Amino acid sequence: MDKRPEDSLKIENIVASAKVTDHLDLPAIASQLEGAEYDKKRFPGVVIRIKDPKIAALVFNSGKVVLTGAKSIDILDRGIALLSDMLRAIGVEIDGTPTYTVQNIVTSADLGSTINLNKIAVGFNLNKIEYEPEQFPGLVYRLDDPKVVLLLFGSGKMIITGGKHTVDAERAVQRIMSDLTGLGLI
Repeated sequence: MDKRPEDSLKIENIVASAKVTDHLDLPAIASQLEGAEYDKKRFPGVVIRIKDPKIAALVFNSGKVVLTGAKSIDILDRGIALLSDMLRAIGVEIDGTPTYTVQNIVTSADLGSTINLNKIAVGFNLNKIEYEPEQFPGLVYRLDDPKVVLLLFGSGKMIITGGKHTVDAERAVQRIMSDLTGLGLI
């Protein structure tokens, strides 16, 4: 049996946000946590790079944090728990493990064959696509359900961004396959 494009899905990055407390003293955090970076002229938060799991935490004085670089929900769970423990260890009061909200899941996939982006650009609803090969080598296809953006490349590779749930990418791949098949383009 041929490999389905859904089988090639790979999470490249998950971005999530959480509120860990009401206020954080960024200079104190930067001085007490090894490897923390803080230069308020360049960026208004502390950057903490966690090695295991490999994620980055952007920590703001409002008590909000943004986690990026996770390749799975499990890694994201471990990352927020570890960040909370690190902050507690330097005296920040945090109740339990903060809940986070997934803001964006970036996934890659492969259709398994080359595709003609010019034909796709002609066949699809022009309100939902952008294709300017002189400026960018991929076709940008905006879906309403799931609400994601697909970047399609002539190689058949694609990037799916904007999803909030891991199933959004699978649904997007199924949708693009259905659309391309319906137009006779694959």
